[in-house]
Amino acid sequence: MAKTKELSKDTRNKIVDLHQVGKTESAIGKQLGLKKSTVGAIIRKWKTYKTTDNLPRSGAPRKISPRGVKMITRTVSKNPRTTRGDLVNDLQRAGTKVTKPTISNTLRRQGLKSCSARRVPLLKPVHVQARLKFAREHLDDPDEDWENVIWSDETKIELFGKNSTRRVWRTKNAELHPKNTIPTVKHGGGNIMLWGCFSAKGPGRLIRVKERMNGAMYREILSENLLPSARALKMKRGWVFQHDNDPKHTARATKEWLRKKHFKVLEWPSQSPDLNPIENLWRELKVRVAHRQPQNIEEICMEEWAKIPATVCENLVKTYRKRLTSVIANKGYITKY
Repeated sequence: MAKTKELSKDTRNKIVDLHQVGKTESAIGKQLGLKKSTVGAIIRKWKTYKTTDNLPRSGAPRKISPRGVKMITRTVSKNPRTTRGDLVNDLQRAGTKVTKPTISNTLRRQGLKSCSARRVPLLKPVHVQARLKFAREHLDDPDEDWENVIWSDETKIELFGKNSTRRVWRTKNAELHPKNTIPTVKHGGGNIMLWGCFSAKGPGRLIRVKERMNGAMYREILSENLLPSARALKMKRGWVFQHDNDPKHTARATKEWLRKKHFKVLEWPSQSPDLNPIENLWRELKVRVAHRQPQNIEEICMEEWAKIPATVCENLVKTYRKRLTSVIANKGYITKY
């Protein structure tokens, strides 16, 4: 049976007005071109509820009982990787037959939705404790201390964006026009490795690493670029150098080289990229490079790195205490940073 059109609010109110002046349901129906049963239903509703507005509808009964909802909610809370198929089977064993979309809708009403699991560094208990120790020890450090740190790291930048998916507006049969395509590179050549540093005062030097980096190459990069960066950034006396616990960075020869040069090094907890604000700067650089769609990626990287405003660097460092607070609040585990 075809679904009938709902009466407008004005029509429903007019039915009540005519009823109140003494007209019969048949007369009202003829005057407004409506069925007598429709007029009668509106009048009965008005008499019962004192309104002609639509009332909340109960809808179809839930397929999953409150007990079943608790069961599947408890299951996914204990094991977030449980699949919808697993939950369908659990409920079927309990005597309730449902579909996967019903599972999704039920969990969504409980505030749960299916998302891609974020990839994060593997944290062992020793890493968690080291992160907590670092955060607690430095939580009360003044902002001036963080402003006197040179942050450093390496990163890889893809020439056309890693697994990038871009949507384009195009006409029919124009899919192969160069403006509407994303070039790809076979057998390497599609990315470069970079080493860079920055402080609250702005970006330091950015260097392309052309070969597989080892300890000797890393020390050469520091020898040629760390002190010039510190001078260009006008770091205060007693500035501190930060790098992570990559084996090249923690090698005995590298530690000895840093000691002989009298560089103060920030003791760093392993597996903690979220504590290094240069990761945010790398993200900024990659977005800028992707917008350029470069052919000469090294040249574009250098150009865009130099264009990053000092205020971006300043804000990353200024909010460093929030990172430490988040680590403590998250009991040492990875944070949103």
